[in-house]
Amino acid sequence: MQFGMLGINQEPLNHIPNTMPNNNDDYKSQIMKDLAAGDKETLSDDRENYQDFDDFAQRSSREERRNIFSDMFNPDRISSAQMEPELQKAIAKIKPNERDDVAREFFSQLKKRGLSDRDLEKQLGLSTRNPNRMNAEDVSKLAGFVYHSHPDIFHEVLADQPALAKFLSNPLVGAAIGAIAAKWLGKK
Repeated sequence: MQFGMLGINQEPLNHIPNTMPNNNDDYKSQIMKDLAAGDKETLSDDRENYQDFDDFAQRSSREERRNIFSDMFNPDRISSAQMEPELQKAIAKIKPNERDDVAREFFSQLKKRGLSDRDLEKQLGLSTRNPNRMNAEDVSKLAGFVYHSHPDIFHEVLADQPALAKFLSNPLVGAAIGAIAAKWLGKK
């Protein structure tokens, strides 16, 4: 029998036994038989498996974190009005030296864009522009500004300082963390 204009010979498939199950129960039964017989299909998964967020933060690459955070944390998904209170809570929970590092990195990245720390201090009403002396409220204001006005910088800093993401708790932020978990954090 010829198949179309391509001239492909197609023999009737009557000689091949029908191994396809007829319904869902038959399908499940066939899978169980295959497994009992030792037949299995494996899906290759080149991703790392992480035990928890801390493990992810320590062992994942900066690029991997940046890609995930840029997908999940942006003003199109989570508005600044929703994110800013969560940033305040999260920044209050991180260690003071980590908070200093976050502020220092925000200032460094913003300086590359031509924004001086002095101008930012005035514009945002910060108590100081010295990251070592900034309180949680100052860093929160800075983080909120960066999230809203320069989300790419926010993602870069979050990739370098993932501890901040651990303490975000808003349901939308929680959903983003859940999506990260579903995507990258396989249980061992």
